[in-house]
Amino acid sequence: MANKLKGNAILLLTAIIWGTSFVAQSEGMKYIEPFTYNSLRTIIGGIVLVPVIAGFRIFDKNKSEKKYSARATLIGGIACGVVLCVASSLQQFGIVHTTAGKSGFVTALYVVIVPFYQLILGRKPSKLVWLCVLGAVVGFYLLCIKDDFTVGIGDLLTLLCAFGFAAHIICIDRFLEKGANGVEMACVQFFTAGIIMFICMLIFETPQIDKIFEAKYTILYTGIMSSGVAYTLQIVGQRYAEPTIATLIMSLESVFAALSGWIILGETLTVKEFFGCCLVFAAVVLSQIKLPSRKNKEKNILEVQK
Repeated sequence: MANKLKGNAILLLTAIIWGTSFVAQSEGMKYIEPFTYNSLRTIIGGIVLVPVIAGFRIFDKNKSEKKYSARATLIGGIACGVVLCVASSLQQFGIVHTTAGKSGFVTALYVVIVPFYQLILGRKPSKLVWLCVLGAVVGFYLLCIKDDFTVGIGDLLTLLCAFGFAAHIICIDRFLEKGANGVEMACVQFFTAGIIMFICMLIFETPQIDKIFEAKYTILYTGIMSSGVAYTLQIVGQRYAEPTIATLIMSLESVFAALSGWIILGETLTVKEFFGCCLVFAAVVLSQIKLPSRKNKEKNILEVQK
């Protein structure tokens, strides 16, 4: 019980860090352009994970005999890095044109979008998941569709980023099944995404050193805390928490994004947008609840009758 509480507390801290990172990303856009911001914070995230990997290797050497696939780790890191580059770039360009709070809720839709990819891969989602998808669509409508039935460019880009992060989850899952080391794969993906975005920065943007220094605190916060620290906390927290509970707690990042946007940036939501947020969050939470199957129900009834 104590370990579960510890794991839940660690994951809650992870959700807080991720949620407040939306504010840092929004503030960073006041000084520098998206590719510049993302390349720097992602590379910093990779650098932060280097000593973490060294620590985990020492721990595993003494405590664990589990063998990881170096090939799956390297290829998985590169593949996930490419997907992460696309998803995080869409998110960063989107946050320029929308609020941190809305961005947090729309990005959280990746949890509901994952079933679409699972369906393509031959895994049939439950009826509850499809109900959650419907609720998420309605929530997105209330949150982002304007009175003239148009959607803001920032909200559209953030929705596309949610599809990207959903693909990122599937990609990670596939390579973990092949024996990749999760932390080392994350480090490779950060450097891969960071290098690609650095090249895009040189081609499409005009980075200025003085502007980068003005945005240094937001870059360091998202690079060190959101990437390095939060990812490590997630790994540690999930060792003690049940997978379903872990996902539910981490989905609170959307709530903390809205709260931090309101407290720090003074962002506000209309009544319509607020209800949209509630529907999106409810859909995200409900999609993680596993209902007992028919066979399990019948088994429980028989046990009770006995």
